[in-house]
Amino acid sequence: MAVCARLCGVGQSRRCRRRQRNDQQDQGSDSDMDEEEEERIVGQRRSDAGTAGGPGRVAAAAAATAGPSDACEDGSGHINRGGSNRGPLHPESLMELPPELLVEIFSLLPGTVLPNVALVCKKFRQILNTETIWRRRCVEEFGMKEDLRKMEAGGVSSQDLYVKRVVLRVKSGRFMKLLPDYEHMDYRDVYTHLLHPYRHILGLWQPDIGPYGGLLNVVVDGLFIIGWMYLPPHDPRVEDPMRRRPLFRIHLMESKKATVECMYGHKGPHKGDIQTVKKDEFSTKCNQTDHHRMPGGRQEEFRTWLEEEWGRTLEEIFHEHMQELILMKFIYTSQYDNCLTYRRIYLPPVMPSDLLQPGLFKGTYGSHGLEIVMLSFHGTSARATKLTGDPNVPAGQLTLDVDLSQPVDLPELDKQRNIDELSRIILEIHGKVQREAEQPACGPSANVGHAAEGAGGVERAAEEAMEVDHGACTDACQSGPSSSSPPSEAKPFVLPLGVIARNEVYPRTCRKSFYGTGLIAGHGFTSPERTPGLFVLFDEDRFGFIWLELKSFSLYSRLTDNLPHAHAPNMERFEAMLCNMQSWTS
Repeated sequence: MAVCARLCGVGQSRRCRRRQRNDQQDQGSDSDMDEEEEERIVGQRRSDAGTAGGPGRVAAAAAATAGPSDACEDGSGHINRGGSNRGPLHPESLMELPPELLVEIFSLLPGTVLPNVALVCKKFRQILNTETIWRRRCVEEFGMKEDLRKMEAGGVSSQDLYVKRVVLRVKSGRFMKLLPDYEHMDYRDVYTHLLHPYRHILGLWQPDIGPYGGLLNVVVDGLFIIGWMYLPPHDPRVEDPMRRRPLFRIHLMESKKATVECMYGHKGPHKGDIQTVKKDEFSTKCNQTDHHRMPGGRQEEFRTWLEEEWGRTLEEIFHEHMQELILMKFIYTSQYDNCLTYRRIYLPPVMPSDLLQPGLFKGTYGSHGLEIVMLSFHGTSARATKLTGDPNVPAGQLTLDVDLSQPVDLPELDKQRNIDELSRIILEIHGKVQREAEQPACGPSANVGHAAEGAGGVERAAEEAMEVDHGACTDACQSGPSSSSPPSEAKPFVLPLGVIARNEVYPRTCRKSFYGTGLIAGHGFTSPERTPGLFVLFDEDRFGFIWLELKSFSLYSRLTDNLPHAHAPNMERFEAMLCNMQSWTS
């Protein structure tokens, strides 16, 4: 009967029996499936393949058309002949992944590529409507808070900007204010219509206000993009925190359209405009300048400006020269209340061999008040560049140039009080440096930091300074808060008699001191010259400079504000920015 069955084609063929014997050897005592069980499983697979659709079932349908002789071995060494675990063991495309996994994957992509992902298929477009994806992009790319419905926006005043809860109607004690209906906004709208279109203006900028300059920080603040003008504390309190004044803000209205508002003046937000002039440059314009005027005319505006700028009235300023400087600044800066142009600036890169962490500092400048400088390191040179300036030395100029290869050993306190003794030490080093500078250069890396000005000269100086910074700085340079060089012991320090200090409270100990030069000039930046002086490092956040010729002392204190989107991508970009900054005011 068995022989007849094989001849009639009924039953298992020799080929199937050979495969069955191999399967039995692999699986031990597993019993063979009878023919009825085979037909039932195959029929069930074909039925499942016919009802299930989509690209994720292609592999399952292909498996259903194969009989038990086509059973394959899975990764664990067992034969997968069917059952409940159908479909591919490993998805062959993103289409086969579950939606929750696609949400996680898409959340990791930059927001700029998500519109292209939505064009792939309908499934991707639907998944990209998930709030989780866009919330993560807003938080990671722009630092936005986690929940739009419980947002607290730090702002200008309770009447203009500050909100406790972002709802349609705000009630808070003394005031009630209507706000846009943020309850119906989602993260995709915020990203698409607000953050992404204006991402290029985030960061630090310097306004073009002639010799005075300034510091603007554009940040994401709650549901707004706000341009904060940073103002030094009132003279002479150099260690007080910076003051901030909003110049403009951008936010979404109910129409999902970004609106620009000017914040200048004392009548609240009003219509404004922002235009991108070119890369790393933009301008703002006020469309309602009548909001800047006061009922009392220019006199009331001047009194209000003076109180905000200096923290005092004109009658309290007895120095006649200072009164002239203050009035001159008010007249000059008030011309820019309706339109301003800003140019991008970067924070200096941090190198392991830096004497201290570079960054922004507030400094005292005599009758000109407090000004903001940027401290950066270039090989054996430490440089302080003005971000805010005055009619004598405008913003963008190199106010201090410190030679870190020329340390100064301070004498005893009695001799430190003698201005003649300190001058003798500094002038001796000054003469030595000048003689070395006049000698012929011995190689391409000689006289680093004194290269010719201009774009080409600055780039060459940057390359040479980088070489010195990585290998040529010796122990005499005394550079660096690095792991291998612990901070120096504090040494007693006192100002020489006759040296004028705007701030009588200054540190009485210092870590190190170096020879350096400071830039002085006449009114209108006439007859500029570099005069020798002493750079004194007090700690990580404070340093000073003694101007020997002027017999004055400037104390500098670090800005501790958080400044996102402000770091230079590399040293070359930072050097080019410094070169352009000097050309703006030259």
